[in-house]
Amino acid sequence: MNPDFAARCGRFRQLLAEANLTMNLTRIESERDFEIKHVADSLAVVDWFPFLRTEHLKVADVGCGAGFPAVILALAFPNLDITAIDSTGKKVAFVAGVAGELGIPNLHAVQGRSCELARRPEWQERFKVVTARAVGAAPKIYSEAAKLLAPGGRFILYKTPLQAAQELPELLRTAPRRNWKQTDSFELPEASGTRCFLYF
Repeated sequence: MNPDFAARCGRFRQLLAEANLTMNLTRIESERDFEIKHVADSLAVVDWFPFLRTEHLKVADVGCGAGFPAVILALAFPNLDITAIDSTGKKVAFVAGVAGELGIPNLHAVQGRSCELARRPEWQERFKVVTARAVGAAPKIYSEAAKLLAPGGRFILYKTPLQAAQELPELLRTAPRRNWKQTDSFELPEASGTRCFLYF
């Protein structure tokens, strides 16, 4: 992990707070909540998928919003080449601005819907990992973004256990050739929520 990670996250929080005055990017405003519900939550993925710490991979973060987990993962792990995708121009502009302000060369922001990008040959089979956090139902995310994934790649979706229980059966029906699984549940610090991942 980058040695200046904490300081750069602090600056990211400041940029987010400033932007949040004029557009609705997050309801999380306190420093501690930011550290837990955005930073720790985003980083939890590497505890379950440790290859993200070291392998050089192209990652697409679908529905990146204000930049979670895209900005956090790009700051922490320079080995990941992350493309943050969102359909809302203001959010994409914000993430691009953060990448410029904090000097994050491995973070790129692209405006578009994943289903539209997936129809373009230059975007198909482009990424080894596709992530999504707090975006929508897993079956819909998969159906729209599946063509972005390179052969042998992985989908990793941030979920609550309740969401996973509701969405996994449909995933198994709509994508029967994919070996979808659910990780064990885990708690964020200070009883801030229970999480898990859906993945193949």
